Amino acid sequence: MIRHRLLWSLALSTLTFTPLFAQQKPADLPLGFEEYDPVSTLKVPEHKRTRAKYPFIDVHNHQWNMGDANLRPLLNQMDSLNMGIMVNLSGRGWGDAAESDKFLSQSLANIKKTNTPRLVLFTNILFDGIGKPGWTDEAVKRLEADVKAGACGLKIYKNLGMDTKDASGKRVAVDDPRLDPIWAKAGQLGIPVIIHTADPKSFWDPMDRYNERWLELKLHPNRKRSTNNTASWEQLLTEQHNVFRKHPKTTFIAAHMGWYPNDLAKLDSLMQAMPNMIVEIGAVIAELGRQPRASHNFFVKHQDRIVFGKDSWVPSEYATYFRVLETDDEYFPYHKKYHAFWRMYGMALPDNVLKKVYYKNALRIIPGLDAKLFPN
Repeated sequence: MIRHRLLWSLALSTLTFTPLFAQQKPADLPLGFEEYDPVSTLKVPEHKRTRAKYPFIDVHNHQWNMGDANLRPLLNQMDSLNMGIMVNLSGRGWGDAAESDKFLSQSLANIKKTNTPRLVLFTNILFDGIGKPGWTDEAVKRLEADVKAGACGLKIYKNLGMDTKDASGKRVAVDDPRLDPIWAKAGQLGIPVIIHTADPKSFWDPMDRYNERWLELKLHPNRKRSTNNTASWEQLLTEQHNVFRKHPKTTFIAAHMGWYPNDLAKLDSLMQAMPNMIVEIGAVIAELGRQPRASHNFFVKHQDRIVFGKDSWVPSEYATYFRVLETDDEYFPYHKKYHAFWRMYGMALPDNVLKKVYYKNALRIIPGLDAKLFPN
């Protein structure tokens, strides 16, 4: 009996101390996917970029303090990147009508005070109250007034179609007929509508080992979508394309390449079917950089209908965009592993195409931009 108790005590002691011993030697544990980040031993030519080859127009940026900030430091940061013009899509910010009116007017006033043509605002639609009598007419009047005040375009956030509700609590579809007068008015005013609909398709897919965005969804679980609380990815994009087709006289810029950067054949067919559809490349350079030959061919074919955009304002991240667009470099890292664990390759766009993507297309599409800031 004593021997039995002694053996049992030794067993418990082993169970107690083994985990502690293992914790003291983490290097012996297998690496998880999140930790594995090998340094490449590949030796190939490198042409790192911190400035764009040509001055460029960023048509997809967000600045939330443009109304009261000193804008000179922002302009200096733009200079360091060779950014000629920044388009701030958050013209109205957030809040009720009075707050957003103030946000827009203060931003426009501060730009005027700074005396620079390099900062441009797009306005936004206030969807609160849609469905109430007179809402559509009021939205159209506000759009007209904003353009008259200096707004150069209209930005639609992804809320539309996903979680925007009308006065009765129903989901407002992207192609809701109550919005038709707004799209038509934008065409009459000659301003583009940049519209963000849905998110990457993987956000709706099962979060399993087959999902390319698994790490991103693990680190940012709020990005996971489900048809239980929003429409399907296919439905949202179908609604967006319905709007494009219904309003051929209005220029629509599909943000994030319409979430088809990983299916350029499909995107090509959509652009052929809808001549008023322009695409911008914000937050999708990782998709383009892993298929450089297909991307190069797509950009050459649609060189008049692609504009430069970045989305989040992190100046150091522009280097990836410049390098993918301008060089023929091979196998270089993306700036966010969770966004793209694969390596990038340069598209080596010819200069005539690069100039169109960087500034010429935006100058043609967006009214009021100062063409004198850019070469011919």
